Amino acid sequence: MVIDIKGMKAHSWIFSVFSILTLFTTNALCQEISPESKAVKFIAIGDWGRNGDDHQLDVADQLLNQIKKHKPSFLISTGDNFYPNGVRSIHDPLWKHTLEDVYKNYHFQLDWYAILGNHDYLGDPDAQVAYSSISRRWNMPARYYSKKVPIRNSQEHALLLFIDTNSLIPQFYANPTYGPNVAKTDSLEQKKWMKEQVNTSGKDAKWIIVVGHHPMYSGGRVENYDTVAIRKSLKEYIKELNVDLFLSGHDHSLQYLVEDGIHQVISGSGSEVTPSAKLPYTKFTASEAGFMLFSIDSNQIKFDAINKNGVTIFSGLLEK
Repeated sequence: MVIDIKGMKAHSWIFSVFSILTLFTTNALCQEISPESKAVKFIAIGDWGRNGDDHQLDVADQLLNQIKKHKPSFLISTGDNFYPNGVRSIHDPLWKHTLEDVYKNYHFQLDWYAILGNHDYLGDPDAQVAYSSISRRWNMPARYYSKKVPIRNSQEHALLLFIDTNSLIPQFYANPTYGPNVAKTDSLEQKKWMKEQVNTSGKDAKWIIVVGHHPMYSGGRVENYDTVAIRKSLKEYIKELNVDLFLSGHDHSLQYLVEDGIHQVISGSGSEVTPSAKLPYTKFTASEAGFMLFSIDSNQIKFDAINKNGVTIFSGLLEK
């Protein structure tokens, strides 16, 4: 739980201070990622594309600081890359105003692996795929794709599956705007592909991570139609494929939830922030702008939630 002291009502002050102390005590059990760590590092940021509005510029400043500090191998965008209505083509001005001009520093020129969010479907989603052919850093070779990440100082690797969750939401097909574009992705074929990837590239993978825009569980959308649809479509499949971590965006907050053996991290507050409630299976939630820093080695996945002020407000750990 993260408490914003500014504007706090007097009658809740004592409870809030106790909550803050509890958070810090919990975080002390897991040390934040060290800059000296030799593990593979990457950053996940979502729902950021707002022409510099809301908190995008503040988050970008701290993103730059963390890239300089930790030297991650790549960055993951968890979708809703361009608000409010995606991009129309590879020549859309939003490429310049939202991506290139905001993340223009030399240190931002690392590989960005992106997926599509629902707002991206309000434009031409395939224009984001096509931009990969003209951009040095933008990587979206298809609406869904995979990446093998070698683990340093070992012969092992992690398998990352980047999927298109929009095609898994039945309500989108009836929508006159979403429908025509969503129908171009065969949802059954995508799930078949996921299984094939796990049975081949993932057969000897140390870790399997699935990256999709919409979460299965969230304190921001407990029973919203899209969250329910993703849970119905993917929950048992994720368990069957022995996925270690499900990484998403969509909700404009930072969260870590564990339900029915599924570990899920939400990183969707790259600009705008929305409320997120604490659920029975919530390990951490913060309605703060920021992103997640990850490190992977043969034995563990560590992740830090870092806010727009550069403060690590939570550190999590998965072990094998």
